[in-house]
Amino acid sequence: MSYFSELALQFIDGEWRGGSGSWDIVDFNPYNGEKLASITVATVEEVDLAYRAAERTQPEWGATNPYARRAVFERALRIIEDREKELTETIIAECGGTHVKAGFELHLAKEFLREAIHLALRPEGRILPSPVDGKENRLYRLPVGVVGVISPFNFPFLLSLKSVAPALALGNAVVLKPHQNTPVCGGGLVAKIFEEAGLPAGLLNVVVTDIAEIGDALIEHPIPKVISFTGSDKVGRHVATVAASHFKRTVLELGGNSALVVLADADLDYAVDAAVFSRFVHQGQVCMAANRVLVDRAVEREFTEKFVAKVETLKVGDPVDPTTHIGPLINEGQAEAITQLVDQTIAEGATALVRGRTEGTLMGPTVLSGVPEGSAILGQEIFGPVVTLIPFDGDDEAVQIANDTDYGLSGAVHTADVERGVRFAQRIHTGMIHVNDSTVHDEPIVPFGGEKHSGLGRLNGDSMIEDFTTTKWISIQHGRSQFPF
Repeated sequence: MSYFSELALQFIDGEWRGGSGSWDIVDFNPYNGEKLASITVATVEEVDLAYRAAERTQPEWGATNPYARRAVFERALRIIEDREKELTETIIAECGGTHVKAGFELHLAKEFLREAIHLALRPEGRILPSPVDGKENRLYRLPVGVVGVISPFNFPFLLSLKSVAPALALGNAVVLKPHQNTPVCGGGLVAKIFEEAGLPAGLLNVVVTDIAEIGDALIEHPIPKVISFTGSDKVGRHVATVAASHFKRTVLELGGNSALVVLADADLDYAVDAAVFSRFVHQGQVCMAANRVLVDRAVEREFTEKFVAKVETLKVGDPVDPTTHIGPLINEGQAEAITQLVDQTIAEGATALVRGRTEGTLMGPTVLSGVPEGSAILGQEIFGPVVTLIPFDGDDEAVQIANDTDYGLSGAVHTADVERGVRFAQRIHTGMIHVNDSTVHDEPIVPFGGEKHSGLGRLNGDSMIEDFTTTKWISIQHGRSQFPF
């Protein structure tokens, strides 16, 4: 894969360069273990260089006519469209994503770039009245300056672009740190596309590094005013704490423990299809994935039979094969941890209706029922192909079970009565929930984010203006003020 040899570098101030740290991040194909690239980590000094470049170049970019700014995103979109085959191959190789996953990621990446084109023109100022005669109050929407972006490994290309593109479109500069497991898809590819699209040097910088090398330097640095982080709630809590201590704003898109709820009047065949996709897309390594499938006891037996039969048809294997449904987890450590969690849950008394084998990073789908109340698996995000089936009696109990979690990112409810579904959805403590659909959805103009431990703030659409701009009040006294002394 040519992208790995070409882009396995730091990108600082418009220059592709090696890091100067004392160790390397090795980029592996999670399916076959092939070494894709080796990148010497960036140091604290190189993080500083990246932020200084961003700070130096941002004022001119922020003052650039937004019509001129948006031309960069139009060109970036065309580049992605022209290279979709190569990008698909890169996502499959580095992320272990199937063809379905890669297609989903690239489709959304293009949609978010289209939104960035329009976002550049959307910030609006206001003139507000004053109780003081002759006073004019102007409110300006201005770029915050420099934004730090930290992206995850599961959808690295998309989730880097989701923050990078709006921040740039609104006149900011960016320093991006991709996850060390996906430094090319989450970092180098993004930088390369914008470089070729004509983004001025220094506005987007990519530092491939790790907390073991730089500590909290990426967050503590005095230049960035906003930190946009996507990842686990544990790390998100740390990011928020450090950022707040330095008076920085954060946008946190964190984990989930979503429930897909099947009411007694649901179309069971359709609900099965939605539930299987909601749990097993990209091996379950999706923050919106349905960890828990809640089923009314009146239809529990029929739904379970259909669900198990569907799961048993899923093909596990090489993500290069277009017929593969479930590819590898990102690394063996993740597969081992989830396998141990399943073993523990079965030892507690749960029944495995389907039990997938774990071989290296490959983990077959597992369906658990009869999970004891209080079991650890019910309260956490399962970032793998494991699902729990939970029966309930009536809507009230379903609401109670769905809300019995520290998370609140996504969800879904299936019913023949749409308005009943909406009433049910309004009772679930989650940032997003879908009636008669899957739990996995993202759209460019709809606020995306969670409640409770699933995050702070929202991404997408007008929410980006709130995230990546600041409001400035400038008053003008057209007459002469009267002062008391």
